[in-house]
Amino acid sequence: MQLLGRARISVLCLAAATLTVTARPVALVGGRLIDGFGGPPLANSVILVDGERIAAVGTVGALTVPPDAEVISTEGMTVLPGLWDCHVHTMLLGHSDYDHWDKAYIDRFGSEIMPAAAHQLLMAGVTSARDLGAPLKESIEVRDRINRGEIPGATLYVTGPFIQHEPYPNTESYRWGVKGAADGRAKVKQLADAGVNIIKLIDQDQMTLEEVKAVVDEAHARKLPVVAHAHRPEEIRRGLAVGVDDFEHTGLSTAPEYPADIRTALAERTAKMSLGPLFWCPTIEGFLNY
Repeated sequence: MQLLGRARISVLCLAAATLTVTARPVALVGGRLIDGFGGPPLANSVILVDGERIAAVGTVGALTVPPDAEVISTEGMTVLPGLWDCHVHTMLLGHSDYDHWDKAYIDRFGSEIMPAAAHQLLMAGVTSARDLGAPLKESIEVRDRINRGEIPGATLYVTGPFIQHEPYPNTESYRWGVKGAADGRAKVKQLADAGVNIIKLIDQDQMTLEEVKAVVDEAHARKLPVVAHAHRPEEIRRGLAVGVDDFEHTGLSTAPEYPADIRTALAERTAKMSLGPLFWCPTIEGFLNY
């Protein structure tokens, strides 16, 4: 969002303006529209919204606004589709001291911290986000409260806790350790039964290959994608070996580059589209902010 700020763009986020879908149509009138399809900006735009869908897009004088519509002026603003953030942690809000943060606020994650983070995402124009690591109960509750319209916030797709070899001290509520392949499958089953959208691996280079494979296989059997931290070469090697769907942070901590076998393996896997796409979320903007 800093990029938007530097560009001096004003954004109208419809989802932030109303929590519930009204029976009346809504007309956003007068702004400059960036439609997201690569076309030129549309001046004096009119956007008609009917329920949860955009019904029509045009310009003032060319597109008729229904007489019963609620008209929201966007004059002087730039209007664009909601943004996606593919890697957030709603349990974290601007701190740099994990030990202090957890001791001071972990009991307030679900009631205050995570709802506030989701709300701020929405106010920044982010209408959907992947929340990749947080306590399970709180993740499900906050996501579902947003979906029911009880609190404002970006639509969240959640993983619940990280799955890893062993949680760091005092992080057991959002980091689940795995002791063997059977335990890995059991942890995924528990997360899937709770209703998560994604499974998240971290530090998989500290797990056995059998444990990592069990986690990925169980997730895929339950139609859940698997994302994995992928700073270090062995994290990537193991992720590629067992079919991880998405690597996070890859490339941020390499100097000057990954070993040749990693680069070759990534290229070969990317070329095998019959296996499905391999996604990469570099989290570059977050890295630069720190």
